[in-house]
Amino acid sequence: MIDVAKKVLIVEDELIAAHNLADNIQQLGYEVAGIVKTGEAAIDRVMANPPHLILMDIKLQGTMSGIEAARALQDYDIPIVYLTAFSDANTLEEATDTLPYGYLNKPAKLEDIKSAIAMSLVKHQQDQKIKSLWHQEQHLNQLKSRFVSMISHDLRAPLTHILVSLEILRQYGNELSSSQKNKQFDRMQVAIKNMTLQLEGMLTIDQVESNKLPVNPVQINVVNFCQERLDFFEVIANQKSYLKFDYDRDSLWLYLDEDILQHILNNLLSNAIKYSPEGAEVTLKLRAEREGVVLEVSDRGIGIPPEELDNLYNPFERASNVGKIKGTGIGLYIVKQAVECHQGTIEVLSQVGVGTTFRIWLPSLPQLDETIPLSRMEQD
Repeated sequence: MIDVAKKVLIVEDELIAAHNLADNIQQLGYEVAGIVKTGEAAIDRVMANPPHLILMDIKLQGTMSGIEAARALQDYDIPIVYLTAFSDANTLEEATDTLPYGYLNKPAKLEDIKSAIAMSLVKHQQDQKIKSLWHQEQHLNQLKSRFVSMISHDLRAPLTHILVSLEILRQYGNELSSSQKNKQFDRMQVAIKNMTLQLEGMLTIDQVESNKLPVNPVQINVVNFCQERLDFFEVIANQKSYLKFDYDRDSLWLYLDEDILQHILNNLLSNAIKYSPEGAEVTLKLRAEREGVVLEVSDRGIGIPPEELDNLYNPFERASNVGKIKGTGIGLYIVKQAVECHQGTIEVLSQVGVGTTFRIWLPSLPQLDETIPLSRMEQD
């Protein structure tokens, strides 16, 4: 079925031939975007109102040939079908270099015009899809390369901490007190957990950019899950931040994707701790809402400048006030993508010098094998 919205521009300096083409195009159900006689006029028409396809005569009036006009229009990515009565081998070779979508011998028959236009539009659509996939792949490769480079650099610090602590324990273990030994063990534990978070981020960004982040909801007690995440970050927070869990029930059974929930909490809690001053409170609040769960992660840290909130979820974007605080700028990008994969929403409220709150709503996703009804979340 032909799309009647498709517009065809005719570039032909023979008036009778041009109008015959126009009649045929309209008979086939396409719209004639215009008839022009010169290459210069074709360029002007395309700049003013780009058509979906151009029928271009190779020999034209004026100083510009159809081939030269086609070459000038290549950046517009419009399929061009050449019209020709006769051409020598050199002309055809020159025309081929402009990568046309087809040729029509004049006078063109209706069936030939029909086939040339239809095949050109389909091929152009396929070419656009291929280009889009290629650009996505290029973007993914650049993103991976940049992220791997940053992670590789950032992994050196925790690895150094581990090696230093191991060397201290190896050489002076017999002379250290229990508290001194525990300090070195804690230091290694923090380093290993930071490395784990960074490596998980690397794997997640690959899944996100490849549109392969899976959503596999299982029945979980969200309260217990959040508590486990806070326990994980307790060692990382150490004396820097006080972690508080605010919840109004002992259990909340929902169908959520555990990996996605973990990505969200890992990145939000990590950021909250990282950008909070010494001894500040970081709060995770949990509430049942709209057949799902609302999670709020709040800190009393540096805050985000209001003019930078629009770019907050772009990869590698970091606020201008982070100073020397290290980071990849990828965490919130992962959070945003993870939330959207889970059909949820994300909001942020921030004030410079006061703190930041991220509010996430995740729905309980439907399951065919439910054993605990959603109404249970209201009973617990």
